[in-house]
Amino acid sequence: MRASTRSPGPSHVGPNLWPMPLAPPQSLTPSKVTSFTSCPLAFRYSAIDRLPEPPSPHAVKGTLVHAALEGLIWNRPAGQRTVQAALDELHAAWEELAAAPEMAELAMSDEETGCFLADAARLVENYFLLEDPDTVHAVGVELGLEVGLGPIRLRGIIDRLDLTEDGQLVVVDYKTGRAPPARFEQGRLSGVHLYALLCRHALGRTPVEVRLLHLREPLTIAATPSAQSVDGQQRRAAAIWAAIERACRHDDFQPRPSPLCQSCNFKSLCPAFGGELPGSVAP
Repeated sequence: MRASTRSPGPSHVGPNLWPMPLAPPQSLTPSKVTSFTSCPLAFRYSAIDRLPEPPSPHAVKGTLVHAALEGLIWNRPAGQRTVQAALDELHAAWEELAAAPEMAELAMSDEETGCFLADAARLVENYFLLEDPDTVHAVGVELGLEVGLGPIRLRGIIDRLDLTEDGQLVVVDYKTGRAPPARFEQGRLSGVHLYALLCRHALGRTPVEVRLLHLREPLTIAATPSAQSVDGQQRRAAAIWAAIERACRHDDFQPRPSPLCQSCNFKSLCPAFGGELPGSVAP
């Protein structure tokens, strides 16, 4: 377990009893933006207290599929990016991942492992229904970018950065979970728009498109960033960072119950479900 960034003292008490502020995270990422806006308390447990979280089959499967598609595009030249090549990359990624500690923690039976790998293969095969990989000209995969925007250190890892025939950038993000209902599409795209903001400041160029490839359906959701939308993302990032700093200053991270609670690793610690904050002091 990683050490908490909290100052010395009890891990949580009421603000009137112990006005010791919390240290905010060192940087802001798209996933942290989503975490904080979804549930500030879960964000605190994960990003500030660094409480350990058990690996989930869904997250591990996402890692596996991402590695297979990364290998397909980066390791194989156009003309050799076949379905079988992608499945070979999946097999190679699985052999490497199978020895990782998180796989032992999952403790899957042989039958569960078989279903896990079959579903991963389906996701990889579905990729070919969304685009022809031989037409892809990637200039980066798993591309880490980091910029300073005033008090914010914004960073992120782009699944794939493409170059179009006329020299424009396109941000591509693979998704292995269910695609959201149409009314929530823009919310899902907000994280990818943050990558457009990163590109503008780190690379000096704004992508002409941000694209989510939802492999399960399969379905593509795309949007065209504008100067106004990227400026809006910068203002939004600044507002969320200010809210995080304010919550740290007052040690005030409130739970936000939603359907996401059913899969939350911190549900037992949440007052909304009868749990207690770790180290809390009764009034």
